[in-house]
Amino acid sequence: MPVTAERFAQGLTFPQYLEQMSMNRDRYERALAGLTLTPADAKVFEHYGATRKVMVITEDWCGTSLAYVPVIVKMLESRPEIELRVFARDENPDLMDQYLKRGLYRSIPVIVLFDEAMHELARFIESRPAV
Repeated sequence: MPVTAERFAQGLTFPQYLEQMSMNRDRYERALAGLTLTPADAKVFEHYGATRKVMVITEDWCGTSLAYVPVIVKMLESRPEIELRVFARDENPDLMDQYLKRGLYRSIPVIVLFDEAMHELARFIESRPAV
């Protein structure tokens, strides 16, 4: 079942996600503060078309998420027209099961780009968008 705008809106903003974290919050904050984007990073969302919404499925204990999610957040800081929502994998099996790695594994992070009408433009599982 496709992700609807209503379901997307139920996710946490990144500040809300950060606030409720029980693990790695300080590491996320340090990663964000120390991150410098490349020119290619700045063009990622242009490459994937009219991105207006980004969904991230993650868990705060995940080291791979720590490597990729701050990059996404940093990329979106200069793109206020793009809305980010974060979902905890274990609390949202309905979403997670739509984005299984190789159809089998609940691998995270999952990063999904949508246009304004919630049409999926791209998905990345255990990786970050690149141009």
